[in-house]
Amino acid sequence: MDADNIARLTYLVLLGSAVLMWFITQNRTSLGKTMQQALIWVFIFMGVIAVVGLWEDIQNTVQPGPRMVVTEDSIQVPRGADGHYYLQLLVNGEPVDFLVDTGASQVVLSQQDAERLGIDIADLNYFGRALTANGEVRTAPVKLERIELGAFTERNMTAWVNEGQMDESLLGMDYLQRFSSIAISGGQLVLTR
Repeated sequence: MDADNIARLTYLVLLGSAVLMWFITQNRTSLGKTMQQALIWVFIFMGVIAVVGLWEDIQNTVQPGPRMVVTEDSIQVPRGADGHYYLQLLVNGEPVDFLVDTGASQVVLSQQDAERLGIDIADLNYFGRALTANGEVRTAPVKLERIELGAFTERNMTAWVNEGQMDESLLGMDYLQRFSSIAISGGQLVLTR
């Protein structure tokens, strides 16, 4: 802290002290009542800040978005708040959340999801390459014994574990092409067999 900042801080402390002393002398007969009212306003102000900061979470809790609809021959997935489509699949019996990515060629697992599935990521051979928005990353192939989405089950599918940092696993065209049609209409992704 340099001399100018120290001088400014000293000035502000003295000014604040003078205002506080004036406030106490003006309200000394009803100081308790004035402090009580001031605290009420402080709590109201803090409550308004909390509501504004948590407004999106409050909306999602009070008014949850539409749910995925699964029938025997189709799946309707609502668009997420961020404009993307997400699916939860059972991979080898474990639930894994995927971002539906028609720009991805393969099913790509994040390192965290791979570890949850019991895959030892340290023993993988990262010989593959993938071009992403963040540049080139190395990938390693793994075999997924069983992938389930509603009534649809796939067996012995190859997926790739991304060596780079990923927030969620990607459900690419290697899986999506197994459906006879993929359509986006009215804020819904519809997968049909």
